[in-house]
Amino acid sequence: MELLFEGIKQALILIFTGDPLVIEATLRSFETSGSAVLISLLLGLPLGLLLALARFPGRNLIISIVNAGMGLPPVVVGLFVAILLWRSGVLGFLGLMYTVPAMIIAQVIIAMPLVVGLTVSAVQQLNPKLKLQALALGASKVQMLITLVKEARLTALAAVIAGFGAIISEVGAVIMVGGNISGQTRVLTTAIVELVGKGDFSRALALSFILLAITFAATYALTLYQQKEAGVWRRIS
Repeated sequence: MELLFEGIKQALILIFTGDPLVIEATLRSFETSGSAVLISLLLGLPLGLLLALARFPGRNLIISIVNAGMGLPPVVVGLFVAILLWRSGVLGFLGLMYTVPAMIIAQVIIAMPLVVGLTVSAVQQLNPKLKLQALALGASKVQMLITLVKEARLTALAAVIAGFGAIISEVGAVIMVGGNISGQTRVLTTAIVELVGKGDFSRALALSFILLAITFAATYALTLYQQKEAGVWRRIS
């Protein structure tokens, strides 16, 4: 217990004194995780709509791969991305290994199946007549798709919460392709691993509490918005 109280005390000291390591790791965590979630949504929502609405050979196989990807071990993702981006790898000429873009690529691969899978589930749970009603009212196909996305927005928000929570706390993949380089690729999780390796448990606990606080604050804000929208929807229905 003494160690936990010391960790909380250290966390408060590090935050209020503006510790450079904390600021650097926190800002880079937001940079990588925020970018990865945004890219995952931009790519995952259209793919989820396509899989939910279209019928084509191999569709069930792709959905099975997406569902399996929702439980993909991050360290395996990191290994494959590292092999691709390594100097002698297929994409080694890009020179992305041990950079922020490499970390974002790994995090997108982790978050994408969650966004796609939850989008497919959300759209398939909508009333099938909604699509026909939109088209009957003169909506174009694009307008019909936008209508479906709006109706499924609560589940899409759940995908954001799940994706953000999965990648901001992830360490195996980001340390494998990012390397925890001070001033370049150090994030909260990799900094915690480094401090534990040095036996500095107080500062590691402090960063852990900060990471938990950030994750909870972001999730709480998204949940409040989600529940507010759900309340509006219940009153309308």
